[in-house]
Amino acid sequence: MIYQKVAVGGTFDKFHKGHKKLLDKAFKVGDKILIGVTSDEFGGKKGDIDPCNVRMSNLEKFLEKFNSRYSMMKLEDHYGSTIDDETLDALVVSRETRPTANKINRIRERRGMNPLEIIVIDMVLAEDGKPISSTRIRKGEIDSKGRII
Repeated sequence: MIYQKVAVGGTFDKFHKGHKKLLDKAFKVGDKILIGVTSDEFGGKKGDIDPCNVRMSNLEKFLEKFNSRYSMMKLEDHYGSTIDDETLDALVVSRETRPTANKINRIRERRGMNPLEIIVIDMVLAEDGKPISSTRIRKGEIDSKGRII
């Protein structure tokens, strides 16, 4: 582990291989992981997603193997506690959400805080070479492992 406390966030709807890669990376580089899950109100802007408690429950099943090295919170906006938690060291994001991570660091710097180290993972591709996404799973194009339906 390189960092004491690492943050990661997302909607985590239709939990899939991309989510697993993001979380695995966070646990690989951090001792304690703060996981933000978009609330029903905030996440609902993405369309027809599972309720937050269902998404958090699905996450818990995956996270069991990491014992108590994590805490989970609801996100009401793009930033959560990343813009005011001085104990955070790093942020793990997908290439798609890198711009939000950059914005978080600008806000932190304006507030006189240290910027977070940003660790970017590549998107996980489905069998057709396109990224696996919850949207594609909801549309019935692929399953959570990226197999074409």
